[in-house]
Amino acid sequence: MKIHIVKIGGHLINDQNILNFSLKSFCQLKGNKILIHGGGKKADIISNKMGISQKIIEGRRITDKDTLDIVIMTYAGMINKNIVAILQSYNCNAFGLSGADGNCIQSNLRKNKKIDYGYVGDLNGKSINIRLIKFLLTNNIIPVFCSITHDGTGNLLNTNADTIATYMAISLSREKNSEIELHFCFEKKGVLRDIQDSKSYYKKINFNLFQKMKKNHSIKNGMIPKLENAFFALKNGVTKVSIGLPNYLNDMNNKTIICP
Repeated sequence: MKIHIVKIGGHLINDQNILNFSLKSFCQLKGNKILIHGGGKKADIISNKMGISQKIIEGRRITDKDTLDIVIMTYAGMINKNIVAILQSYNCNAFGLSGADGNCIQSNLRKNKKIDYGYVGDLNGKSINIRLIKFLLTNNIIPVFCSITHDGTGNLLNTNADTIATYMAISLSREKNSEIELHFCFEKKGVLRDIQDSKSYYKKINFNLFQKMKKNHSIKNGMIPKLENAFFALKNGVTKVSIGLPNYLNDMNNKTIICP
């Protein structure tokens, strides 16, 4: 079974016209597909309107109780249902989900001695409910996951959407005769050589180059965990991993391809 797993985030979600175009490109993918979305920039806007400041460390959001409430209503409510409605308008029969729905994604509260990330969930190899996801796919239903998971004891947790996409891809790749393509989509053509030049993206990145880029600080913030997830997925059985614009979901030549 070939499955496309597409994660969208960044400014793709903020601009309604760009979001519409992105989702139309997603619908044009052939075969089985799963959509996973973030929404951090939208959550930032809502937080600012409510007078609640946000804290990001190394590209990862610190989630206190107020922030958790904001991301739940933003990700699982506003953004998720807007995306599902748009997909339905393109005749894509989508089903909006959080990790708690159907016990789809169960996580553990992150424990870090150096940084208290708050109500943030980390995943493991058993987090993804493959049986339910395969049931949806075989019934021609497109799952649309927001980046909210649960811990199995009644608590919702904020979880990095790139990480959810990665573990979803890895878990499905363990199934027999599976071919999993993981696409990280955002507003750039790929991983940029020069942050000031949107056309200067890498066609391919291997792990050694990634390590050099981290060392010389040519990449930073959210791109670091995104690439960490990309290489982790490739190392653990995912067939293809790419980063770029949603315009080129069906085109392997106009984005950054992740190589061993």
